[in-house]
Amino acid sequence: MTLATAAPLLELRGLRKRYGALQVVDDVSLAVAAGETLGIIGPNGAGKTTLFNVIGGDVVADDGRVIFRGEDVTRLRPHTRCRRGIGRAYQVALPFGGMTVFENLLAAATFGGGLRRREAERTAVETMLLAALGAKANRLAGSLTLLDRKRLEMARALATNPQLLLLDEIAGGLTEHEAHEVVAMVRAIAARGVAIVWIEHVVHAVLAVATRLFVLSDGRELAQGDPCEVIASAAVRRVYLGLET
Repeated sequence: MTLATAAPLLELRGLRKRYGALQVVDDVSLAVAAGETLGIIGPNGAGKTTLFNVIGGDVVADDGRVIFRGEDVTRLRPHTRCRRGIGRAYQVALPFGGMTVFENLLAAATFGGGLRRREAERTAVETMLLAALGAKANRLAGSLTLLDRKRLEMARALATNPQLLLLDEIAGGLTEHEAHEVVAMVRAIAARGVAIVWIEHVVHAVLAVATRLFVLSDGRELAQGDPCEVIASAAVRRVYLGLET
């Protein structure tokens, strides 16, 4: 089966989320195939993080459905979705600061992934090496640089053994060189067959890896499709980049 004909790994059907009078997510429908890398961009306040919160279970949608691997997970709690195969790296990396890098990953594999001791240890080592943190295995996570905290945040999500990985602005706050290192790690994760949905304001970073781009504006879909075609469209240039056409 090709990605074009396979059943979606993730399907969002008419999602809506309102806070008081503010409609933050407005009738969003979207499908993500297994192994796909989808980039989501949009201006501040477009509803990107709220959409992630609905997918991950931190927020319950007012309307619509979240279907994952053919199962309706709309009302499931975040930890249950994690066990089902949805991992998430948050915008603000908050590791267990008093635990070592290895201990953080071991906890993720054990409690997030539900793995037994030996398999959890093996997974912790694998993800630590993928994140280029092997030399810092015994360092307290609270002492890491911003780049290494970002790496650890992604590695913790990956240690839960997800089929779908949600990345929330992981390149934010990094230098140009550091952003390239994050892109390299995302590529390595994608090469393992993990589907990725990446929200990002650093557009060139997400364009370097995305196989498809989805643009949100005012909580609604503005455009989606080939990344180069989407970013060059008049609507996206006007609404997202603030450029006249």
